Amino acid sequence: MAAFSDHFGPGAAAYAAARPGYPPALFDLLARRAPGRALAVDCGAGSGQASLGLAGRFARVVAVEPSAGQIARARRHPALRWVRAAAEALPLADGVADLLAAAQAAHWFEPRRFHAEVRRVLRPGGLVALWCYGRPTVSPEVDRVLGRYYHEVVGPFWPPERRHVETAYRELPFPYRPLAAPALAMEARWDCARMRTYLASWSASARYRAHHGSDPLREVGEALAEAWGGGLRTVRWPLNLRLGRVAAC
Repeated sequence: MAAFSDHFGPGAAAYAAARPGYPPALFDLLARRAPGRALAVDCGAGSGQASLGLAGRFARVVAVEPSAGQIARARRHPALRWVRAAAEALPLADGVADLLAAAQAAHWFEPRRFHAEVRRVLRPGGLVALWCYGRPTVSPEVDRVLGRYYHEVVGPFWPPERRHVETAYRELPFPYRPLAAPALAMEARWDCARMRTYLASWSASARYRAHHGSDPLREVGEALAEAWGGGLRTVRWPLNLRLGRVAAC
């Protein structure tokens, strides 16, 4: 496997513990739109946040992830097979998949090679689904602290690929017949400690720690706790989905 920038492997425990799950409605939609339910492929699967949802709706799911650290923390399911590989070099035969998905991952891929693999691995009429989610919102007071952390504290440490999340994947190449995608959102009930773990899992947080040798959350910890006010709060993320279909022969 070719070398890649492993932004999340060193913090895989925090990633697995704190990354939010996706709404069941998303996976129901993908299962309906796919030409079949025999095989789904999850590229850049992380520790399985999307893979598990797909495994409940497709007979087989191949979760493809290049980070050994992520796979070590991966979620398991009888229908799910984990493979350590890059999305640009999928270890799958031609024309075998009904769905190829990438959840909060497509901005890390090299577009030309990735889309060549999409077209190779999907069956004619197969479904492509790329999605990402933006910054969380909680309340005006909490959001101000989160905004400071995002822009000022770790802002200089975001990898350049992050811009595609900011633009809701609209600027990513998408060489497929587009399909209409509904508005979806993710929600969770978290306490402040869970939010801190989530913030620690950001790629920019990891790069800050590597650069400074210290925890970036120390700069906003007290303000976040005060704004949060204790107990559980509803956290919401906008979910940006691009759907397309490969051409049938």
